Amino acid sequence: MPSTYDVIVAGGGTGGFGAAIGAARSGARVLLIEKYGFLGGAATNSNVLAFCGLFQHGGKTAVPAVAGASDMLMAELERLGMDTRPRQNSKTGNWLVLLEPERLKLAMDRCLADAGVETLLHARTSDIAAADGAVEALTVEAHEGPIHLSAGGFVDATGDAHLARRANLQSADPSDPRELQPYTAVMRVGGLPAGFEFDRSALAQAVIEYNQSGAYPIHRPNGGFFARIPGSDDIWWMVIDIPCKGATSAELSEAERHVRAAANDYITMLRATQPDAAKAELVQTGPQVGIREGRHCLAEEEVVAEDLTSGRQRRDGIARAAWPMEDYVQLGRAVYTHVGGTGFAHVPMGAIKARGVRNLFLAGRTIGADQRAYASVRVMGTAFATGFSAGISAANHHDDESTIIEKITKLGGLV
Repeated sequence: MPSTYDVIVAGGGTGGFGAAIGAARSGARVLLIEKYGFLGGAATNSNVLAFCGLFQHGGKTAVPAVAGASDMLMAELERLGMDTRPRQNSKTGNWLVLLEPERLKLAMDRCLADAGVETLLHARTSDIAAADGAVEALTVEAHEGPIHLSAGGFVDATGDAHLARRANLQSADPSDPRELQPYTAVMRVGGLPAGFEFDRSALAQAVIEYNQSGAYPIHRPNGGFFARIPGSDDIWWMVIDIPCKGATSAELSEAERHVRAAANDYITMLRATQPDAAKAELVQTGPQVGIREGRHCLAEEEVVAEDLTSGRQRRDGIARAAWPMEDYVQLGRAVYTHVGGTGFAHVPMGAIKARGVRNLFLAGRTIGADQRAYASVRVMGTAFATGFSAGISAANHHDDESTIIEKITKLGGLV
């Protein structure tokens, strides 16, 4: 592989995917680096099998809030036989696109290959060389050893600001002293008959009884959220919530052990209390626990809660944030604060620009946001949009902001 690129993207979730496609559409030579052996981020490494934030909240029909790289991916998923029509949650009014992880992995592979993006899997960044307010090169730890790479522009889509931290950006603690958004774990449940439906009342009673003596209390009294995985009889069951204080390796290790033990208990409970679920089995919980919030890094500007509640729109907007602020102020119980105005708020250019590093751009969970706004912009749908714009910005970082925003629209983005 070559050692020099126009743009290097770290992280292969929806933010990194969007960034790689955006940079490639700009004519850049692009490398995407991912620590797992597959792409997809939380959808594939944590079984969070729904794209949230692609559409505005409510209404009788889904109104798109994101375009660009996501459109390319949806088209490929449809070619692979997946139903990508949005489904509305009858309780929250939110629109979701449910996912099947293996087809998602393949679709991302194909889209990046078609766009001319090179991908380096099983690799992670280990060091950065920066000087005069710019990143010049980075070191990647691969199976065969360290690889040294250089580029003109870089995108941090790692979720935990690994590039930003190594570029000597001060990590910013959330201004709100609350705990971070909790970890979650989604169970993929198989062994169920075709057409299986949860008995909600029986499940709620089972939760009450389990919580009286069970080792891993369930914080969702209604038994959690569940949906059928497209093209399968398996059920996607979100019911495990764990406090997050710092997302350290030690804390994550304990969370992983918690998930495995809790999932075993909950499957036993399901078999005993749900009609037709006697043969239910746990197919998967991972590969890892779902991380909603990790390290915050400094951007030139933050999206703040007031931007979302007012539906603030601005001339320097580079993406639309439409998902409600889904704030887990109590374990298992989200408080939704919906986006005001016309149903979306702009993410400004400054929120994807790393402070003090002119060629480093941010995507997905790493963008500048206060803690309440973060509870909206962190979702995968919005990450497509901030990633797409970050990739175009990285490929054109010598241009002024208005020129870059024109290119985002010209290349398929929705601003």
